[in-house]
Amino acid sequence: MEKLPLFLILFSLAISMAMADSNEVDEWFGNLQHAKERTTRLHFYFHDTTSGKNPSARRVAQAPSTNKSPTFFGLINMMDDPLTEGPEATSKLVGRGQGLYASSGLDELSLLMAWNVIFKSGDYNGSSLTILGRNPTTHPLREMSIVGGTGVFRMARGVVTLKTYFFNSSAGVAVVQVDVVAIHY
Repeated sequence: MEKLPLFLILFSLAISMAMADSNEVDEWFGNLQHAKERTTRLHFYFHDTTSGKNPSARRVAQAPSTNKSPTFFGLINMMDDPLTEGPEATSKLVGRGQGLYASSGLDELSLLMAWNVIFKSGDYNGSSLTILGRNPTTHPLREMSIVGGTGVFRMARGVVTLKTYFFNSSAGVAVVQVDVVAIHY
């Protein structure tokens, strides 16, 4: 009997899993006309660390003039930040905030953020929310848009508010309170 290469076995498995998932999504959309809209409110913290042994955000690009800019205009970071129930780093992990943020303001420190909140525990485990918007980091309260989601949050829309809980620029650490109002089916 001829042995199949491992990549072929894994590829076949991935295709069959995708087809099963696709059928489940099709079924979900088929039942959408009977679904009721729900509002979910969430509260958690993200921990963005740009220095140390294991930074959760890393600089991936910058403009030639970024280091001369008071707002770091043109700087782009990728992030994979832990999301926790409380503001302490040791608090229970609820998920990851994965995406990018870029310094987009010439006159004010403001970030363009595109990120996914991927839930890793609880009722929302395996689901995600996609968030996009402007984050003027020096403002006490910032608002961003929920532009989609997966799993429990399919077809989500809504608002995310951010409030800095702790910031230390020399240590490269920010802890940000996140409040979510998501409308979904």
